[in-house]
Amino acid sequence: MKTIYMDNNATTQVAREVVEVMLPYFHDLYGNPSSMHSFGGQVGRKLREAREQVARLIGASPEEIIFTSCGTESDNAAIRSALMSQPGKRHVVTSRVEHPAVKGLCTQLVHEGYRVTEVGVDSEGRLDMDQYKRSLTSETAVVSLMWANNETGVIFPVEEAARMARSRGILFHSDAVQAVGKIPINMQESVMDMLSISGHKLHGPKGIGVLYLRKGTKFYPYLIGGHQEQGRRAGTENTPSIIGLGKACELAAQNMEAENTRVKELRDKLEETLLARVPRSRVNGDRVHRLPNTSNISFEYVEGEGILLMMDEHGICASSGSACTSGSLQPSHVLRAMGVPFTMAHGSIRFSLSVYNTEEEIDYVIDRLPPILEQLRSMSPYWTAGEGACASQG
Repeated sequence: MKTIYMDNNATTQVAREVVEVMLPYFHDLYGNPSSMHSFGGQVGRKLREAREQVARLIGASPEEIIFTSCGTESDNAAIRSALMSQPGKRHVVTSRVEHPAVKGLCTQLVHEGYRVTEVGVDSEGRLDMDQYKRSLTSETAVVSLMWANNETGVIFPVEEAARMARSRGILFHSDAVQAVGKIPINMQESVMDMLSISGHKLHGPKGIGVLYLRKGTKFYPYLIGGHQEQGRRAGTENTPSIIGLGKACELAAQNMEAENTRVKELRDKLEETLLARVPRSRVNGDRVHRLPNTSNISFEYVEGEGILLMMDEHGICASSGSACTSGSLQPSHVLRAMGVPFTMAHGSIRFSLSVYNTEEEIDYVIDRLPPILEQLRSMSPYWTAGEGACASQG
């Protein structure tokens, strides 16, 4: 049975071109890039090339690129550095819908005596900019806001938010893990101080990330040891993955137009057809200001986990908007923050596409998902108690 993969916001297929450039550095070209000899020196030159490839994708300078192990490390390093560089400031501003890499750290910071303000969102997942503005104070050390939400794809006005922070002398960090490679980013035109990237979200390998650090921004290393990354991140470089990430960034730049045309068209076809065929369904999040590949749809009176299990029997991979898979009976914190009704939030499915998806795959899902939902709803006491009749009328 063929796998229909529509869970690209969770992780992506490593591009074949990426695998090919990585392979020699596992066996044939295994030298340490920091070594003085030419065997290691050739590897060091390849790392510099990869750094330039990453920088080009986001409009940065190569010296502003710090290689890390993942997006989570980049997020943690950025926020921790901002706090360490300003010991007199103990306030952090973030949002209620951040990825756990930021949200979990902020929870820990509260235990350490810091004050954290979580800015809310409206029913479309849009950041409350009035509350955000009120949250910025003379005690604020750093703002950390995601560029695009991983569950809904909603894009935050991070450039505007960064300018507001800059005017108050506040450092600004963005978790751009979901945005990089999908929408244009140019850090030369931005006032952001720090930005996080994860390789496996843009068809690169897992275990490699990037922290963009604007020139002149004071930085306290998260990992201390050797001189690697200009003394900003100790540890022998993950050479194959860095080289793979460089190639992935090069490919992402080439595929940007396809992401925003063909992939968007596929997403819209999937979304619009399902909404038309399945009663009591809705899209979660701003349908205009969002990533071109992401659709979060709620199907009322069914459990997201049940949908996923039955789709899996047909080889369809997506993810649930519910946190039930982690043992919680509560819907995701993102949907709760948006005020999505409980009966809708539990039946939320996120479809996230890539340039490797085809129209035939979209048709396959459209053909199989409505019967799955009909079967699940037939077992729901709420649906059979009369809600189905109501749904068929609207």
